[in-house]
Amino acid sequence: MNKQLEYLIELQEIDSKCLALSRVIEDFPRKIEEAESPLHESQKVLNTRKQESDTFEKRKRHKEQALEDLNEKINRLKARTGEIKTNKEYQALLKEIETVEHDRSSIEDDILAVMEDSDALWKQMKTEEQNLRAASETVEALKKRIETEKAELEKELVTLKKLRAGVVEATDSDVYDQYIMLLEIYHGHAVSEVREEICQGCNMNIPPQLFVEIKKNEDIYHCPQCRRILYYRESTP
Repeated sequence: MNKQLEYLIELQEIDSKCLALSRVIEDFPRKIEEAESPLHESQKVLNTRKQESDTFEKRKRHKEQALEDLNEKINRLKARTGEIKTNKEYQALLKEIETVEHDRSSIEDDILAVMEDSDALWKQMKTEEQNLRAASETVEALKKRIETEKAELEKELVTLKKLRAGVVEATDSDVYDQYIMLLEIYHGHAVSEVREEICQGCNMNIPPQLFVEIKKNEDIYHCPQCRRILYYRESTP
C-alpha cells in the first residue's frame, strides 16, 4: 500500500475515534442536566409545600389569638354577673355569652381543621423530602460515574493525539493539507473506503477503470463526486 495513503487511513481512524470521544464528553453536561430535572422538580414542589405550611402556621396562630381574645371576652362577661340588677339584663348577658361561646366553638373547629390540613401537608413534605434525597443521590452517583468516565476518555484522547502527532509528522505536508481541508468540509470524514465500486462517503458509483486503480492502493485517488480520498480494503473470508 502507498505509504502516504496508509498514513491518511490511519489519520482518519484516529480522528474518527477522537471525534466520537469528544462528542461523548460534550454530551455529559446534557446528561447531568437531564438527570437534575427531577431534582429541580422535587425541590420546587417541596418549596411550595413549605410555603403552604407557613401559611397554615400563620392561619393557626391567627385563630389561636382570636380564640384567646374570645376566652378573655367570655371571662369578662361572666365577671359582670354580680353586677346584674334585673332578670332582663341577666338574660341579655347570657345571650351574649352564648353567642361568644358559639364563635369560640367555631374557631376551635377551624383550628382543628387547620391542624388536620397541616398534618396531611407534613406527610406530603416528608414524601417530597424523600423524593428529593433519592433524586439528589441519583444525580450525585451519575456525576461521579461521568467524572470517572470523562477522565478515562480524556486520557484516551491524549493517547490518540500523541499517536496522531506521530502520523502527521510522517505525512507529506501537501497530502496532510488536502486531508485537513476535506476533513473540515465533510465534518470529520475525509477518507472513505470503496466497496463494490461505491464510495462509502457519498454512496456514488466509482468508474470501473478508476476502481481498478483504487483497488491497488498504490496511489492517492479522490472520489469524482465528493472528492474524498479513497482506498480499498480486501474483504476477509
